[in-house]
This record gives sequence, structure tokens and C-alpha cells, in this order.
Amino acid sequence: MVEKRISAQGAWYQLAVAFFFLQLVSAKEWRHKERINTSVSAVFTFGDSIVDPGNNNDIATTTKSNFPPYGRDFPGRQPTGRFCNGRLGTDFIASIVGVKDNVPAYLDDSLSMEELLTGVGFGSGGTGLDPLTSQLSAVIPMRQQLNYFREYLARIELAVGRKLKDDIMERAIFVVSAGTNDFITNYNTYPFRRHEFSVEEYGSFLRQRLWEFLEGLAELGARKIGILSLPPMGCLPIVISVNSMGEIFDRRCVVELNAMSRDYNAKLRMELESRPISPAIANVSYVDIYSPMEQLIRRPAEFGLEETTTGCCGTGLVELGFLCNPKSVTCPDASKYLFWDAVHPTEKAYALIIDALRPAIAHIIRA
Repeated sequence: MVEKRISAQGAWYQLAVAFFFLQLVSAKEWRHKERINTSVSAVFTFGDSIVDPGNNNDIATTTKSNFPPYGRDFPGRQPTGRFCNGRLGTDFIASIVGVKDNVPAYLDDSLSMEELLTGVGFGSGGTGLDPLTSQLSAVIPMRQQLNYFREYLARIELAVGRKLKDDIMERAIFVVSAGTNDFITNYNTYPFRRHEFSVEEYGSFLRQRLWEFLEGLAELGARKIGILSLPPMGCLPIVISVNSMGEIFDRRCVVELNAMSRDYNAKLRMELESRPISPAIANVSYVDIYSPMEQLIRRPAEFGLEETTTGCCGTGLVELGFLCNPKSVTCPDASKYLFWDAVHPTEKAYALIIDALRPAIAHIIRA
């Protein structure tokens, strides 16, 4: 694992950083006209590739995207390790709450103190709530992401002191995205968990793992948390391809997998609304990404989209990760596509989804 250390700073440096950070809010006034709120101090993200800004870049896994054509529409037109042609949904969240334009990867050794203080991403593409899922893809498990967050807190406390660290935590928002890989990569691909659990039992198992993760976040100071729902898993291009039964041009969402998503989401929402996690947490919110994605799929033309069942990269049927590479032919205009590769949304799709989620984001902030 990558080790990160920071040397002790002098008192003058701590005061300088504290002053800078306290001025950060007013500086955002001109940076983000579309902001929802300027009281948010930082954005932290945990989970899978939907929120991974590049933590997989330097670990021993094939689940990577730090090469072209990934990142072709990102500022600077360089791959960052995001599984997208551009910005992720959590980058847009950071923008609209007025923190910064993009949430960087925690394991990026080049991060400045400003970047650290205003939030980082701990997500790892391919991971899941089930520990077996991260083992299958050789990526960073949720438990290790929590350990990295613990390490992060120690680093910033050493740099700027406990009072400022506590203030950051009090006003920060946390986004958690996990579960899709557990069903797609693990349960529906390998036999191990199917021998142990029915679909309903596996969903319950995953939600229990999520609960344990949230309790860990709470113990470390998280106060405002948004839990992303599962997407319409049956509409992912690779899922459609695998389940097309040889009818490659008959590309329709897989009903059974969408039903699996809806059932899991309904139970997750009910549990989040009825089960207290920790008295210290001000708010834990269910964030429905299924519905806005479903609307994009059903009424693409209303949102400027033309293709919703194949990705922009390669054939769009199965390419993701190393199969979407510098030799892959890509569509001329990714903004016409819902999906960039065979699993992950385009920057345009993320922007549309996050725009639909503004009320949910505002709810998390107000708590």
C-alpha cells in the first residue's frame, strides 16, 4: 500500500493555513456562480468507480483508466484515472457546493494542502461492500478506504491543528457509492456468493456491510452523508451485451437486473429512514440516482442524448478499463451518449444526473 506522511509544521505555518482556509469561502463567490451553498468546507467520497478520481493508478490491478481515451474531455485533456471522458458526478457536486472544481484522489502524492483541506476521494474502481468483490478485482476495499480516511485526519490535524480539523469535519459532506460491483462483478458472475445467499439475502448482507462502514465514518467525525442508490443495472451496456442471447442489435435493458436494483434501493431507503446510525451524525440521506438515469434512458432526446444502450468507446458493447485503450475508436461527440464505456456514464450524463439531484444535495447540506 502507498504510505503517506507529513512532517510537523511550525506554528506560523499552521496559522497561515488556518487563515487561508477561513478565507476560502469568500473566494468561492466568483468561482462558482451555480453554487448551492457556500458553507460546505470539503467533499469526501468513498466507494467504487463512480467516485474514483484515480486511486487505482498506482496499485497492482488491471482495473485502471489512467490512459487515453479516458479523460479526453477533462480539463487539460489528460487521463486522470477517472472512468469517464471527463468529470465525475462528485466533481460536479464539489463545484455546485462551492468547494472546488474537482475532487482529487487521496493517493495522489502531488496534492497541495489546499486540496487536502477541501476534500479528497478515497474511492476505488471495482470495489464493493462485500470484501470478496474487492479481492476479485484486486482493488482497495471499503475497510481500507476507511483506514486511509483515518490516516488523512491524522495528517491534517498535524498540519493545521485539531480545532480546524474538527471545523472541516463539521461542515463537510460525504458521498458513498457502492453495491453495483457486488451484484454485477461478484454475485451474477461468480458462483461463490450464489451458493451462500439468495438475491434478497445478499442484498441484506450488503446493507449490513454498508451500515458497518457508515458507523466507522461516524466514529471518525462524518456528519452529513449521502448514500447513492444503485443505478438501473440492467441498462448498463455490458449487461445488455452479456444478456442479449446473440441478438446483438436487440439492445434492451435487462428487466430482472433492474428489478434487483429497485428492490435493493427500496430496502436501503427504508432502512436509512428508520434505523439510527449514530447520534453524532446530523444527517444520512438516501440519494436516488436510479430515477434520473431512468429518465435519461426513456427520454434521451429531451436531454440532448442520442445513444443510451452502447458506450462511446470502441464498439460500446463490452469495452471498459484496458479494453477501452489508446487504440480504441471513439465516437466524435461523447455528449450525445449516456455511457462513455460499457459501464460508466459520460461527463454529460453525470452533469444531467447531478443537476436532477440538486434538491437532495441541498438537503444533505441543510442538516
